[in-house]
Amino acid sequence: MRNGMLACRSIQFLVAASMLSLMAAGPAASQTLPSSTANSAVEAKDSSASKAPTRMSDAYGRLPLYFEANRGQTDDRVKFVSRGPRSNLFLTSTEAVLVLVQPNSQTSDRPEQRGATRVALRMAFVSANPQPAVTGHDELPGKINYFVGSDRTKWRPNTPAYTKVRYEGIYPGIDVAYYGNQRQLEYDLIVAPRANPDSIALSVQGADAIALDETGDLVLDTALGSVRMHKPFVYQDVDGVRQEIAGGYVLKGAHQIAFKVGAYDIRRPLVIDPVLFYSTYVGGSGGEAARAIAVDASGNAYITGETVSVDYPTIAGSFDTSFHGGSVFGDAFVTKLNPTGSALVYSTYLGGTGEDQGLGIVVDASGNAYVTGRTSSTNFPVTAGAFELAYAGGADDAFVTKVNPAGSGLVYSTYLGGNQQDIASGIAVDSLLNAYVVGTTVSLNFPTTVGSLHPAYLGGSSDAFVTKLNSLGTTLVYSTFLGGDLSDFGFGIAVNVAGNAHVTGQTNSLGIATASAFQTTFGGVIDAYAAKLNAAGTGLDYLSYLGGTGVDAGYGVTVDASNNLYVTGQTESTNFPTTSGAFDTSLGGALDAFVTKINSTGSAAAYSTYLGGSDNDAGTSIAVDASSTAYVAGATLSTDFPTMNAFQASYGGGFFDAFVTRVNAIGSALVYSSYLGGSGFDQGFGIAVDSFPIPNAYVAGATGSGNFPTTAGAFQTTLAGPTDAFVVKISDGVAPPLITAGKVTGGGTINVSGGTANFGFIVYADSASGPIGGNLQYVNKASGAKVRSVTFTTLVISGNMATFGGTCTNNGASCTFEVTVGDDGEPGFNDTFTISINGGPPEGTSGTLRSGNVQIH
Repeated sequence: MRNGMLACRSIQFLVAASMLSLMAAGPAASQTLPSSTANSAVEAKDSSASKAPTRMSDAYGRLPLYFEANRGQTDDRVKFVSRGPRSNLFLTSTEAVLVLVQPNSQTSDRPEQRGATRVALRMAFVSANPQPAVTGHDELPGKINYFVGSDRTKWRPNTPAYTKVRYEGIYPGIDVAYYGNQRQLEYDLIVAPRANPDSIALSVQGADAIALDETGDLVLDTALGSVRMHKPFVYQDVDGVRQEIAGGYVLKGAHQIAFKVGAYDIRRPLVIDPVLFYSTYVGGSGGEAARAIAVDASGNAYITGETVSVDYPTIAGSFDTSFHGGSVFGDAFVTKLNPTGSALVYSTYLGGTGEDQGLGIVVDASGNAYVTGRTSSTNFPVTAGAFELAYAGGADDAFVTKVNPAGSGLVYSTYLGGNQQDIASGIAVDSLLNAYVVGTTVSLNFPTTVGSLHPAYLGGSSDAFVTKLNSLGTTLVYSTFLGGDLSDFGFGIAVNVAGNAHVTGQTNSLGIATASAFQTTFGGVIDAYAAKLNAAGTGLDYLSYLGGTGVDAGYGVTVDASNNLYVTGQTESTNFPTTSGAFDTSLGGALDAFVTKINSTGSAAAYSTYLGGSDNDAGTSIAVDASSTAYVAGATLSTDFPTMNAFQASYGGGFFDAFVTRVNAIGSALVYSSYLGGSGFDQGFGIAVDSFPIPNAYVAGATGSGNFPTTAGAFQTTLAGPTDAFVVKISDGVAPPLITAGKVTGGGTINVSGGTANFGFIVYADSASGPIGGNLQYVNKASGAKVRSVTFTTLVISGNMATFGGTCTNNGASCTFEVTVGDDGEPGFNDTFTISINGGPPEGTSGTLRSGNVQIH
């Protein structure tokens, strides 16, 4: 599990260096500090230790969230102690000692009654200040009292406890802070501006072996099992945007550890921390699921779904803080989380006395949230003047609701349906604030518009529908049935800048594909489909089947800036249409997820791949970033689901794990892919990607796992009911050194030697000429005006291109440079560039930019 967001944001440079995740530990240690030879008495590993990991890990999971000041209750060398049922942490002036104890007998819970095997891990900073100031921070209410024996002089009343302990000046300009949560013990290295992180070295004694595993985690083997220090990641917060920096652990010897940190801006805070930006439960005691997620420009996440909890977490001042619904779906909800996942901005129920379920959500540039789903409530909250004010009858009506940015009221809210059953599954919004809704209906009188593609019901057991509402929610711009004469379902929708609705779902209707489609013939029992409607809703630009001879369904859809369509779903077809060079061209289990990219005309698949292991897998939602990499969320039963750069590499157990996967721009490989779940039920239903230079992915779903991987400081870290919603934010990609306005202001030496580095910068250009495509900003030297933006994903540098002084990065001085980019004919792939320094380098040590693969964001 990877936890840990920093609670304090005032620090200058932070190395949230590690989380000690106990794989096997022991019971509480004695109250005296172990000697340096404590490990010499440890017995050899035996059968009792081999049986311990799960139980011991659970015990360590109850490690207190506080540190006691030593007032004489333990060894006088100890400044603070943190006690756990099978482990204690002692903090002295010079080291941290983590004592793990495994009872040798299972007949008593008291180690003094049965004997124990003990291991002491001693962690000390090498060549550090032997007398740093050690202070407790964030004192907790209440005191700890020790009244032992009849000698009052040995009593220790009113002992204070703190959530954090800080060492000041462990190295020049560098402090250390220890803190904890329910699963992890963590420490941060706090480095002031211009202090040198290269001076940090950590000596670890008491481990039988120390190694880095394939994921970059540090594994400390002991007689009682392994202690794992998860691979850190490095980032800087720049104007509210998280930018990631390359970094990790380095083994300096058999018992010594250092940290490698890539180039960074030494004037700004730098954090080395876990991969999960945040992960939180959201729920009450009754049960809920988040069905969809959206994100705004500031990184606030918006979720919708259903809850049967009367105590679902709401915020005072939100539209509705009381539960009204039934026992199956209960009420819908709309919840907005802040960018760090630590608090709710607003949270409201949405529904009447029937069954209500939110299934789709999107947010506009002003922070209005648009929600759609299903309701059987005759008193669902609608607004005056809305398109449809009364429940139309049948099992369900769809609804469309626009919530204001504060979450305190409804801009509009309307029913949408006929006299049978109508379910809206997805929603999109255009720049004019028109809302586009997709769903499924069996109502012959579902509201449509004259002149639309199919104003009359097409037949069969169900039709898909696509409806566009005006910005006020008062009337339909267009509304049409979609499908053929058998069964058709609409599940996902996206809209491009031209107002074309892109839709996916499933169908067994024959003959509905357009002539220009890349798959014009029906594949089998049920096919997925991909459709693009014209802007007026009067016709199809294309409609393509997507499937093989088995059952196939499209659940999620998105569109990029070039009007390429991306679809995910599930398939049981062994001949699902895949493309040459795709990541996976064979069905792995009875059901696999799939990811398909269709070109802007619908005439060909740019790529199409299976995604799954040897059991059942389904993709439920998809998003795409500015570099055309696709992000997929879903659920898997496969213990061999393909992982890559995973923060959770193994199946969590239980019935389904959620997964999140990022696919590269050509569909040939995974950028990252990870399980997301605990030992119970976990499923991902929605995914969104923000527009930051280094994109963050946001996943929402439902979990019944009490050990779902949450992060420290998250809004809700414990499961409240049989199932809770969850929201996870994943920060990925490696951020550049900060190079802006044609000046090198990054930190450290840029030295790429055959490896991979990442750069982001603005360059001055003499004219508006330059290659097409990307995220380099060309600015006119004379006027300062931006003249062109170009996007590249991978650039290959040839030879030793540039040399410049380290003074540019070490003391804040600046040097200007120019960039020449050579295009190989396909912007974004294997381009070359050179850097020339104007006026020569300043004084100082020079750094050389060497050949290697460089990604420009």
